[in-house]
This record gives sequence, C-alpha cells and structure tokens, in this order.
Amino acid sequence: MDPVTMYERAAGNAAELARSVRPEQRGLPTPCSEWDVDALLAHMAGGSAYLLGALGVGTAGSAWPAADVVEACVSALREPGALQRRCQSPAGFEWSVAEATAGTAMDQLIHTWDLGVALDAKRPMDPELSEAIVAMFLPAMPDIGRQAGFVGPEVEVAPDATASDRLLAAMGRNPAH
Repeated sequence: MDPVTMYERAAGNAAELARSVRPEQRGLPTPCSEWDVDALLAHMAGGSAYLLGALGVGTAGSAWPAADVVEACVSALREPGALQRRCQSPAGFEWSVAEATAGTAMDQLIHTWDLGVALDAKRPMDPELSEAIVAMFLPAMPDIGRQAGFVGPEVEVAPDATASDRLLAAMGRNPAH
C-alpha cells in the first residue's frame, strides 16, 4: 500500500471519529497518560499540519478534523516529487516525505484507537492498513519512539495475534483494553 493511501485511510478514519467528540468528552482521560481527549485531538491535528509543513503548504481557514484538511494534505502529497522531498522526523532524524507520510498514518491509526478507548466507542482498526504498517515499521520504529521518549514499553501479545494487536502492543498499548 502506498504511503499516501495509508495516510488518507488512517487520517480519514481519525477525522471521522474526532468529529464525534462532544464538548463534555474533551476532558476525558486517554491511554496516553499525559493527554486528555482535547490534548490527543491537538496532537492528531498536528499530524496533518506536520506533513503540510514538510511540503510548504498551509491550511488557512481550515481546522482539523475537517475533511478538507485531510484532502488538502492528500492533494499536496500526490504532487509530483512531493514524496521524495526530505524533512525532519519528530524523533529528530531526516527522512523522506514518503516515510513521514507512512509514519503519520501509523500515528493516526494508533491514536484513533486511543480516542476510541477514551470515548468508549468502537475501535476496530483497518486490518489491511495495520498489516501494511506492521510490515513497514515493526520492529524498528517503536524502539526509535521509545528512545525518543514518546512510546511506552512494549506489551506482550500471543505470537498469533492480529497485525492490529501486534502494532498496538509494540506501541505500548494493551490491545485487550
């Protein structure tokens, strides 16, 4: 699966769930112990802003989780040469915009699950997207995130666990939550 499709699916699902948040839910705790729902939403909005910034594109007048922000990001990512550009990762190393796009898709997928837990909402993870992200990022990326201080300790899961559960566990989440 190409990185733009990964981002489009993950960010689209994230935006859909984010739009369902009611004002009284914004202070609820999330699996990210330092963030309530409001802080988690701000972080999730930062994913699209990060990619748009890496491409030198702004979103004047748009506020995430508006579908137009995701669409603007996808459109910018599909421009010729966009994915080959270089940018700084949140962990401090340089990578391609293609890698940043896939990494942002992973972040959106994981945090959509976190938001679902906080809202006590359905939290199924796209199995095809989970498989693509696992193939691309496990086992290395969660360790890089742990070294940077923003991924918790890995949770043990059964060897035959689904890709979604393996990804959640690698990123410090208990899939049974």
